[in-house]
Amino acid sequence: MSGGHAGGDRLSALLAFDLEIDTRGLMCPLPLLRLKKALQTLEGGQVVRVLATDPASVLDFGVFVEQTGHALLDWREETGVFIYLIRKG
Repeated sequence: MSGGHAGGDRLSALLAFDLEIDTRGLMCPLPLLRLKKALQTLEGGQVVRVLATDPASVLDFGVFVEQTGHALLDWREETGVFIYLIRKG
């Protein structure tokens, strides 16, 4: 999905995203692998929104963005779904 807006009342409510990937129901390492693949399709500065249910994704995505120069703009958990906004570096 392209051109949507993240929900919620935090910073993410103000940010548009360029691509959304749904990794709900997938366990480590699949959410991270899907994120890596999605980022390869984006230009620098574009934002991907990721939906995940794997609690390990919090740590995995945090470490990944630190090591690769991407930016975790926001993340939150809503009723068991983790929602991330990641900007490609």
